[in-house]
Amino acid sequence: MSIQDAYLTGRFGLSFELFPPKNPESEAAMWRTVDDLMAFEPALITCTYGAGGSTRGTTLDVLKGLRARHDVPVASHLTCVGSSVDELRDYLHDAGSAGVAAIVALRGDPPKGESSFTPVAGGFRYASELVALIRDEFPEFGLLVAGYPETHQEAMSPAADLDNLKRKCDAGGEVVITQLFYDNDDLFRFRDRCTALGITAPIVPGVMPVTNYAQIRRIASLCKARLPEAFTQAFEAAGDDEAAQFEAGVTFAARQVEELIAGGVPGIHLYVLNKSPATVRVLEHVGLRK
Repeated sequence: MSIQDAYLTGRFGLSFELFPPKNPESEAAMWRTVDDLMAFEPALITCTYGAGGSTRGTTLDVLKGLRARHDVPVASHLTCVGSSVDELRDYLHDAGSAGVAAIVALRGDPPKGESSFTPVAGGFRYASELVALIRDEFPEFGLLVAGYPETHQEAMSPAADLDNLKRKCDAGGEVVITQLFYDNDDLFRFRDRCTALGITAPIVPGVMPVTNYAQIRRIASLCKARLPEAFTQAFEAAGDDEAAQFEAGVTFAARQVEELIAGGVPGIHLYVLNKSPATVRVLEHVGLRK
């Protein structure tokens, strides 16, 4: 089954993103989160891949655990950072043996302390090269790639950024998962520009429900995501009250998802940060519990 089937056959493609836990306590919390989220019958669950492959083994352990516990397709993130082509091939072989259905193919961020991306000897410089390798040598995997509604922070221009996305899709990318954003107009403009350029892959918005204002300000500054005035006003009104911040975040995310669904998106990819309460509240609000 193609990964596009989750979006092109009339089914609303819901997916969740996890990250590898760092200790037994966080692992137990992650599995509780997964159990809660399975009530929504996701089309796919993905797990991130640490910088330079630092969580390579843990990523595959998470995905194997998902396959053992639940009958759900799983996808591994994979970056070009710190890996030669042969090392990427090795990981892809291991992922196939672990039952991974799809790869989220990314260039990856520069290592901490470095301002620009430099490939290792024998490695790739661009995500499109990784996509082409997977499509040519590992055609059994579905392929997802990243898109940036507000433009990647390293791109020379919005047009150059979109040209790069087109190269990734032309190389074999089947589904575009977007970076987080908080103004839906940015997503709809991005979708229109993709269509105008001839990108036919489903554009799936990535949404991160916010429950901590300080945390999202840090995350947004790293990926250059703009926080709209209505968003910041809601959190500033909540002050330091954690419960009020949670409610403000859930309310904003629920409205955002409602608008996206009304705007005809083929699915939603939720960055859940290995926690379920906010995501569950949002999805129940918009009626996505099966």
